[in-house]
Order: sequence, then structure tokens, then C-alpha cells
Amino acid sequence: MTGCSPSDGDTVQRSTPAASRLTTVPFAPSTTSKTPADTDYLGMLISASDLTDADDTFTEQSSESQPNGSPGASAFFVNGEDNRAIVDTFVIYADAATATATLKEAVATLPTLVKGGTPTALAVGTDGVMISGTYPNQDKAVTLVFFTEGTALVRLEFQSATGDATTDQFVTSVAKMQQIALRVGLARPR
Repeated sequence: MTGCSPSDGDTVQRSTPAASRLTTVPFAPSTTSKTPADTDYLGMLISASDLTDADDTFTEQSSESQPNGSPGASAFFVNGEDNRAIVDTFVIYADAATATATLKEAVATLPTLVKGGTPTALAVGTDGVMISGTYPNQDKAVTLVFFTEGTALVRLEFQSATGDATTDQFVTSVAKMQQIALRVGLARPR
């Protein structure tokens, strides 16, 4: 993998922040959020420094408040060698029950989004789930993580070269950091 540009055939998928690819998470459930539409949730996202370790240095390529017009936030990170990407997106729902119901809808679609993997429980947040494999139509490794934290539904996407999947340990660590950031952020008065 040599770069993250869309023209490279074997590279990390780059697009607008994750919101455009979150079709697996219905953003408009029958119950809408009572959270003010102008609330900025970007401060509840993990940062590039949270992702950086001895093996990789990540930078934030883009971020978005209100993904798809829904309360929440999204960020897109790429490593220094431009061969790994992480998309972090969360949406805030009116209540935890709606977030959980939406999570269950999303989990049901995972086998169609990731080839060669089976959803497994992940001890992060409430009802955490992870699946690793490849994209059905692309030559890329992908790991998807979904969980809820209170009224928030989180989707993390880890992209890399086929055969060089992101380790479960790193995925779990990143998911736990996002869970903590939301738990602390959502407890603050707005």
C-alpha cells in the first residue's frame, strides 16, 4: 500500500468522513433526539495522539460535526505511511433504548459488509461487537466495531492492506478510549 488517494488501487479508502459510509447505521429512527441540533460533539472524539503508538503516527485528515445532519461527530485519521486509516463516528439518540435498537439493526448487516469474518462480542460499552475480514468489493482488510455508550452509538472502522489487519488489541484499546471520552463528555452539562 503506497498511499491513501482514491486513485491508488490497493490503498486505504479515503472519502468524506465516515458519515457518508454509515448507511449500516440508520440515522433517522422513529424517535428523534431531543439534543439541540447545534451542539458540537467534536470534543468527544478521540484524537490523533490517542491513536499514535510505537508503530504508527496518525494525523486527523478531516472531522465533521452533525454527520448526516444527526447529533454526533465523525473523524478520519491516516497514519504517517498512508497505509492505515481509522474512521471514528458516533451518533447521539434521544435515549439509550433507541441507540441499542439501532445498534442491533446495524449488527444484522455486518456479514454483508465484511467478507470472511463473523461478528463477535467485544467487551467495550454496551453490546459491543467486532468483525474483521475484507471488504467484499475491495482488496482491503477491515475491522468494524459497534457499541453504545448511554445514548451514543459508536462505529469505528479500521482499514489496512489485505493480510495486514489491525490487531484486536489495538482495536479494543481505541474502542475503550472512545467509550471513555463519551462517558465523560455525555456526563457534562450542555
